[in-house]
Amino acid sequence: MNLALDTVRNWPIPVFVALFWSLAPVLGLGLAGRSIIRAIDRLPVPLRLLLACLCSVPYLIVALSFSSFRWQWCALYFVLPPLIALLLWRASFKDSQQRGSWIDAIILLCLGLAVDLRWFEPAWPRSLTFVGKLVLVDAGLYGFLVIRQLSNVGFDLRIRWRDLLIGLRETAFFAPIAIGLGLAIGFLKWHSALPRFSEIGFAWIYTFIFIAIPEELYFRGWIQNLLERRLGRLPSLLVTAAIFGLAHFNKRTMLFNAPYVLLAALAGIFYGRAWRQDHRVAASAITHATTDAIWSLWFRH
Repeated sequence: MNLALDTVRNWPIPVFVALFWSLAPVLGLGLAGRSIIRAIDRLPVPLRLLLACLCSVPYLIVALSFSSFRWQWCALYFVLPPLIALLLWRASFKDSQQRGSWIDAIILLCLGLAVDLRWFEPAWPRSLTFVGKLVLVDAGLYGFLVIRQLSNVGFDLRIRWRDLLIGLRETAFFAPIAIGLGLAIGFLKWHSALPRFSEIGFAWIYTFIFIAIPEELYFRGWIQNLLERRLGRLPSLLVTAAIFGLAHFNKRTMLFNAPYVLLAALAGIFYGRAWRQDHRVAASAITHATTDAIWSLWFRH
């Protein structure tokens, strides 16, 4: 998701509106989640479910701005979030102890495949597919946090010093393993040119917001969290790490990228360790963003 600066400059104003709209649920629930959940909880159930449609407004804004509107995509985007909300509302009754149900599994599988296999990308201009991914994140956030009210997700963007220390500690543990193994198998290659400080800051912030937070919310806050209730701490850590690794099978290749899968699975162990320390997405996202920034700036082919 590398955005060229000249592309961003050419965006019409509605695109920025769509971007901020898609970030609003992430920021709102990440900074004032309890207050928002309590407020929505006072509404009638049908209205609570229908509010999920607001997650899809960015599609409408972008599609009309780029003259790419299609009724099929519009219908899909405005049906999917309330459907997720409805299913998770039912799951909240069928699985009141929050040990995970087939409904949770199906929704997580569909959301994961939609992103990984790029099912919805044809609906978006090429430079704005990341907004489409944020729409799916918003739908999942609303469903799991506001409707399902899944506990121990740890989605709190009020970052603490402890989050930073835990995140950087796990990065320090993983970095020697990743660099040594990556160089040995030819997956990594040292960059002779050193990046500027501004590049480092931008790479870390961009990765933290648009990659680390969504992926850590999905893999650690939802998947590992639910598996931990069923399997225990260590098995859930390893299973989630394996799923995280396999989710990278098609990255930078048309076939199966085994080195990428291996290193991503190893990374998932340390991301999972950071999350499970205090059940905080911010901690694992710091590990994730720092690892990705080091890779992209110093070692990526």
